Amino acid sequence: MERSGNKHSVITVAICFLIAVIEGLDIQAAGIAAKGISEYFALDKSQLGIFFSAGILGLLPGALIGGRYADRIGRKKVLIWSVATFAVFTLCTVWVNSFTSLLVVRFLAGAGLGAAMPNLITLAAESVRPENRGRAVGLMYCGMPVGAAILSYIASLDFGTNWKNIFYLGGLLPIVVVPLMMLLLPESREFLKAQDKQQAAEPQGSFKDLFNSENRLRTLLLWGSYFLTLMVVYIMLSWLPSLFMELGFSRKEGSTAQFFFMIAATFGTVILGMLTDRWKKAYVIILMYGGITAGLFSLNAAVSLTNMYWAAALTGAFVIGCQGVLYAFGSIVYPTNVRATGVGMASAVGRVGAMLGPAIAGQLLAAGFGAAGVVSAAIPCIIVSAVLMLLVVRSLPNQAAATQPAQSGLETS
Repeated sequence: MERSGNKHSVITVAICFLIAVIEGLDIQAAGIAAKGISEYFALDKSQLGIFFSAGILGLLPGALIGGRYADRIGRKKVLIWSVATFAVFTLCTVWVNSFTSLLVVRFLAGAGLGAAMPNLITLAAESVRPENRGRAVGLMYCGMPVGAAILSYIASLDFGTNWKNIFYLGGLLPIVVVPLMMLLLPESREFLKAQDKQQAAEPQGSFKDLFNSENRLRTLLLWGSYFLTLMVVYIMLSWLPSLFMELGFSRKEGSTAQFFFMIAATFGTVILGMLTDRWKKAYVIILMYGGITAGLFSLNAAVSLTNMYWAAALTGAFVIGCQGVLYAFGSIVYPTNVRATGVGMASAVGRVGAMLGPAIAGQLLAAGFGAAGVVSAAIPCIIVSAVLMLLVVRSLPNQAAATQPAQSGLETS
């Protein structure tokens, strides 16, 4: 029975990891393909900015709908449809012939990806025992920086010089993963148990359950932290190469620093996820937000190429790792019957911050504040987010806020 549980966990986390890799590819795709798309569709900078926003905007309704329906009909079904939707409309990016249709397909591809995320988090978390959820979500979400690093490398090859190849790759990979999900991915056992109880006696969870007496404070605090943290995350993801150039380094050096950022992010996501299970939750919050603050200060202070690479690695390890821990917290805060809805709503609020962050950074740069001004403006957001997460931890039951003995492996509940 235990061996069967381990197999269930490993297959679930592995498939969710592959989909997170695809998300990482997509995060980098728009920026890498921007020059080719701009020339092909004759876009000015304003239109190119709208193109960037279309995919992120699609994440919002996707996260809301995907999380809600996952609590109604199952995590596996919604995840399959989400990934298939993303695949189809990513491929359509190559075939459209007008700016309007380009925006539509990017929005719909973003919706598919947005619907997938709360299900990835929930499936990974529910495939293991509660004391191993941070580790499972960390292992799953480290696929995102892996995907981003892979596409950064592909972009340096001849294959990556054609912008259409980037979207062919981004659309065909999920098409390969969909049959794997249909054949191998198990449905969450916690969802199946909760569904049986709902049919027998308990009412099904809904949006209003996020604001009942037990969840209201946690929901609002979690939303605030997601919003501010993802604002900073997407400032780093969108503007990092430009910020490095603002600091006086070359484009090639900036790209190399971004590669170090993503590699360190992979390890940081896994390690912080494991610590979430092993340490008291408050200690993990202090460590990861302290690490982000240290990374931002080190970026401002970098005067040599070596210092910049170390600063990029330090920032990446904690900024992206923090996002993985936040997702793990979403799975810890909410009960099974409303878990995907809660994670989906928090993710949607976070995506609003993700949209605003790069725009605010652009305005600061245009106003002459420079890279140092952008990085300095991010630091108060991180401090406030840390305080909100510490309040979330304080609101949890003692056994959830404290550490629990971690079992070996990825045992299921």
